[in-house]
Amino acid sequence: MKLSELKQSQSGIISVVGGEGNLRGHFLDMGIIPGTKITYVKAAPMGDPIEYRIWGYELTLRLEDAQKIEINMCNENDNRFLDDKEENLHKNYTESGKEKLSHHPGLGEMGIYHVKQRGEELKDDELITFGLAGNQNCGKTTLFNQLTGSNQHVGNFPGVTVDRKDGQIRKHENTLVTDLPGIYSMSPYTSEEIVTRDFFLNDRPRGIINIVDATNFERNMYLTMQLIELNIPMVLALNMMDEVHKNGGTIKINELEEALGIPVVPISAAKNEGIDELIDHAIHVAKYRERPGRMDFCDANGEDSGAMHRCLHSIMHLIEDHAHKKEIPTRFAASKLVEGDDEVLKKLELDQNEKETLEHIILQMENESGLDRVAALAKMRFTFIDKICKATVVEPKQSVEHIRSQKIDKVLTGKYTAIPSFVAIMAFIFWMTFGVVGAWLSNLMEIAIDFVTNACDKALISIQVNEVLRSLVVDGILTGVGSVLNFLPIIVILFFFLSLLEDSGYMARVAFVMDKLLRKIGLSGRSFVPMIIGFGCSVPAIMATRTLPSERDRKMTIMLTPFMSCSAKLPIYAMFTAAFFPRYGALVMTALYFTGIIVAIIYALILNHTKFKGEPVPFVMELPNYRLPGIKNVGRLIWDKAKDFITRAFTIIFLASIIIWFLQTFDLKLNVVEDSKDSILALVGSIISPIFKPLGFGNWKISTALITGFTAKESVVSTLTVLFGGTNIALYTAFDTTTAIVFLVFTLLYTPCVAAIASVKRELGGNWAAMIVVLQCVVAWIVAFIVKMLLTVIV
Repeated sequence: MKLSELKQSQSGIISVVGGEGNLRGHFLDMGIIPGTKITYVKAAPMGDPIEYRIWGYELTLRLEDAQKIEINMCNENDNRFLDDKEENLHKNYTESGKEKLSHHPGLGEMGIYHVKQRGEELKDDELITFGLAGNQNCGKTTLFNQLTGSNQHVGNFPGVTVDRKDGQIRKHENTLVTDLPGIYSMSPYTSEEIVTRDFFLNDRPRGIINIVDATNFERNMYLTMQLIELNIPMVLALNMMDEVHKNGGTIKINELEEALGIPVVPISAAKNEGIDELIDHAIHVAKYRERPGRMDFCDANGEDSGAMHRCLHSIMHLIEDHAHKKEIPTRFAASKLVEGDDEVLKKLELDQNEKETLEHIILQMENESGLDRVAALAKMRFTFIDKICKATVVEPKQSVEHIRSQKIDKVLTGKYTAIPSFVAIMAFIFWMTFGVVGAWLSNLMEIAIDFVTNACDKALISIQVNEVLRSLVVDGILTGVGSVLNFLPIIVILFFFLSLLEDSGYMARVAFVMDKLLRKIGLSGRSFVPMIIGFGCSVPAIMATRTLPSERDRKMTIMLTPFMSCSAKLPIYAMFTAAFFPRYGALVMTALYFTGIIVAIIYALILNHTKFKGEPVPFVMELPNYRLPGIKNVGRLIWDKAKDFITRAFTIIFLASIIIWFLQTFDLKLNVVEDSKDSILALVGSIISPIFKPLGFGNWKISTALITGFTAKESVVSTLTVLFGGTNIALYTAFDTTTAIVFLVFTLLYTPCVAAIASVKRELGGNWAAMIVVLQCVVAWIVAFIVKMLLTVIV
């Protein structure tokens, strides 16, 4: 039967893995291999995708992808492999119910491992470089922060790190550790995974720090085996060992080191336990060039693994001289050739006879094993993983975190409660941000800024400062910068709630729930995570699209993300809401956010039926356990965003306020004007103001504010404040209720700031960046015009 035919709580043994290309390879890398047990856990609210349990973790697949996998029904007592009937020797409890844990070193204590080969010792002044690698969401960035003292953002959902970050290991000069995007294997499936693979193959670091989630040991070990094949000095960091111990399990460190041939250090990155020992091990193996003591993971006597053993060793003999010449690890190259990696094959420059011999070797292995080449290689690795797990891992009882996650998911991913819960959560966030806490704190900030501004004004008058200079300081700098700082509390409150969603693990659930809806507009549920991040800032949201494996989905998501109203637009909304809709602030803010979402949906439908015809990428995603948000992580994110906001206020906004004041104060002959309509700014603004006249705000001052918004959206507020004197009464002379709504809609939708456009250029190129700027401005103008027409009819 097909995997898609499984029902709630039923299990099956995988017999055939269908599909083709990178997707099938990704299935195999995730542990979906013949002979493996897989269990139906639950369906998304709309019946698709489905969450399955395999190798001790939860994985989501769409029904159409599950149809490509054939299974045989089994009962709960069947083992993971059909041909493996021996019982696990390590049970959690004795008959009396007491824990039976094997003796093992404490956190950070050393074990025993064998060194295969030792190279020439590095000189004391030679830079020691490390690659920090691991699966997605295993704690890499947390460990990187502990190793280097950095403050990189962490989150409890896959794909937080999408680019490499470098830092020096604390207290150790001449060291450099690189935090790499999370990957499941060295066979890249998404663009950020390519970053990690290229780093190891091209940069060749002196050492590897491989971090493994000890609560999900089996699935994490697949990447470990491939990293060992790179023949680079390596240390294994078993993260979250505190959770394993808490739930009644353990890992035998000495036995694991013996099996893998590399040092193993148990740590808890979040609690900073075992980090010093990890650093000592990493620097030691890198400095003394101690390479892994084992690279052969085949069972030479096994029916399947024996065929793969002979295949790999035959290929290694065939390509050894080529691999040495091209500085590619021989074992790694042999594995890649079995997988059909064209890039490695091209680099080795084999002649035609060698290529034909290579193919004959692989075909012989397929005939002997009864599996195709990729499946046979994956099964060989997982067979070894299963073997060392039986020898070294005392399985913990079901974790508190997993039990808690299952209970929470009954509501947050329930069939009838998931979408209402999401709407309620977002509505609560908007209400707290714009209607309660944020508004109250903003009022206090406004009082403080007004006090400072008035005090400075009086001080300058008292010392008889030149009138023009006083105008620059008070009307230009203080008014412009102060108008933006006024909204700092709202930014902080919004990011506080967003960081809670990120750190808890809810983000991945939202993607799971929304996948079927997004598929109707041609996107995958994975696209929803960058869009949610876009509510905070478009720049990291655009970078987060690197986790999408399809170029089509990446481009579509990048084009839609700027329609998600970023936090930089909040000052504009707050300014106009306070002036025109003071009693309905939260309602107006919520309406604007959902307007952006609705426009993005319509835009996506148009793209899906024109330039971006095609199907969205398969939805293959791991759902992490819910975790209590860390106070340190939340505080770090809030501080970073507050610091970024304040920095922009005193740089970009500061300069923009001075420029606007100057252009408004002087004419072309640099004479001080009595009326701003005679200024340089009026001349520039009047050139483009006819474009906005049909929308109801053809005033040159408004046009100028929109132009400055290209640098930073907060500049719209500072410009309007400088030009209109900073009072609500002044705004009434240029806007009425209708034009205020139209203006808000236009600022919601028109092109994002320069930083966001620069991110688009970096991801897709200059032509795409220019196209997105033009298209967003056109869409914003059209939608604003439609809103104006509707309001005119209604009013």
